[in-house]
This record gives sequence, C-alpha cells and structure tokens, in this order.
Amino acid sequence: GQFDENGTGPKTTRRRRRSRSMLAEKEVRLGFQCNYYNATDEKFTKPFDWKHCEGMQVGQTYEVHWPHSAAGMCGTEWQMQTPFYDGVFCKSGIISLDPLNTFQKIGVQAQ
Repeated sequence: GQFDENGTGPKTTRRRRRSRSMLAEKEVRLGFQCNYYNATDEKFTKPFDWKHCEGMQVGQTYEVHWPHSAAGMCGTEWQMQTPFYDGVFCKSGIISLDPLNTFQKIGVQAQ
C-alpha cells in the first residue's frame, strides 16, 4: 500500500478528545504512515482549517470508518451519527443478542 510501517510523517501523537465516541484516554500509538510524505513540501505541512474534524494534522495518515447497519438510519438526515453506536443501533427490533445476529446486521467499511 501507500502507507505502512516504513512510512514517515509528523512524529506527533495527540491525546484523543474524551467523549462517548472516543474510548482512548492516553496517548494513541502512531500508526502506519504514508510513503510519500515530504516535510519540505508545503502540501504536507501547511496548516489547514478543518471544518468537520477535530484534532487533525496536515501530513498525518488517518483511517476512516463507515458503519453500515440494518438498524441504522441510512437515507435520512441522521445517517451519519455521533457517537458511532447511535448510528448503528438506532432502530429497535433488528439487532438481537440471543440469538446473536450482529455479524449479519452490522458491518464496517474502512479506508
């Protein structure tokens, strides 16, 4: 891939914001980074005013997750909910723990 254990980037990690949707309370380990990062190239270093994300850093590599759920609200204005679980478990009577059916009703796509 274009990012792996041999990639480079800003070497900082940030404390994650404490909320119901973020469970980490300590420093988060630095994950795989991009093999094309260049600290002398402005496109990797010039600050950016993020409109919809918090704590993001230009030049860093991120993994994004999209939950899909039969009990979600796809196709409505509530399709993308925070915290994550509110968007996965918002319709009652679909998810069952006995017998367990979450593996049939919920999926996560990542990029």
